[in-house]
Amino acid sequence: MSATDDALIAVSVVLPACGRMDLLDRSLDALMRQSLDPRSYEVIVVDDEPNHNTLHLVAGWRSRTLERGPRLAYVANPGPRGPAAARNRGWRAARAAIVAFTSDDAVPAADWLAQGLAAFRDDIDVVCGRIETPAHAHAHDRLDFTSANCFIRKPVLERMDGFDERFSVRRGTDADLHFRLLESGIQVKRAPQALAEHPMRPAPWGASLLQIRHAVFDALLYKKHPALYRQKVEPRPCWEHYATVAVLLLALAALAAGAKALAYAAGAAWLVLTARLCAQRLRGSTRTPSHVADVILTSMLLPPLAVFWRLAGAVRYRVRFA
Repeated sequence: MSATDDALIAVSVVLPACGRMDLLDRSLDALMRQSLDPRSYEVIVVDDEPNHNTLHLVAGWRSRTLERGPRLAYVANPGPRGPAAARNRGWRAARAAIVAFTSDDAVPAADWLAQGLAAFRDDIDVVCGRIETPAHAHAHDRLDFTSANCFIRKPVLERMDGFDERFSVRRGTDADLHFRLLESGIQVKRAPQALAEHPMRPAPWGASLLQIRHAVFDALLYKKHPALYRQKVEPRPCWEHYATVAVLLLALAALAAGAKALAYAAGAAWLVLTARLCAQRLRGSTRTPSHVADVILTSMLLPPLAVFWRLAGAVRYRVRFA
């Protein structure tokens, strides 16, 4: 591509992929159908699990768009892996002055790029669009910033050194960059017209137990941004989890020591706290027998696991975090 062609590119789209061929194909299909002039944007697919399947899928789309555009590039990310590293590799390869980020499980609307670019002015450096989950449209509207739908000027990314690659989950990655932008005096403009859908995928049974291990990164986020963490993530420590674990341990210790009355009292307190957690998690959700059983079982295990991972994060990142 010539320097003249480069000058025509108004925005570079960074799309991390991780081996989910059906989702990536759906996302690429949406990006190829943008209302923006195809010659005015490029799409950079960053393969976080480099494999021939992804390469061939991208090559197939490139052959279909070679004449009319947009430019489609494949970038392998052999390591370090993770959403932050993939996005960093993508934006550093971008040719445009504005970089748009989305994800392989998102479906941008046809005017997504046009609406995102329209929100920029000379004094605007970062724009965040709207993520909508069908049947749960309110679920993501509260997010102030998400890398599944945002636009950032490349000089800002260079100045911020992109995403912190120590975070291996998108939630921590997004919050950290958002907090660093705010601490640098860079405001994020909301552009609700720049819409991307995030279809809800069925969660496997017990998925919450797998997700809770990501709490280890909350300690890093708190260490870097203590004030903003308390303001925007958790106004106070999760004392309910600690109390639940404490009475559970007390019940077990009392039972082992033969203090049955104390064991029963502590056990009853654990039951009340666990039932309260169940009720909180079931509020506003489906009440199918399978889902209710999942919530009941995982609510028994979540507090100990949450405490473990939070304390593990505190030790790992050497911060007083509860």
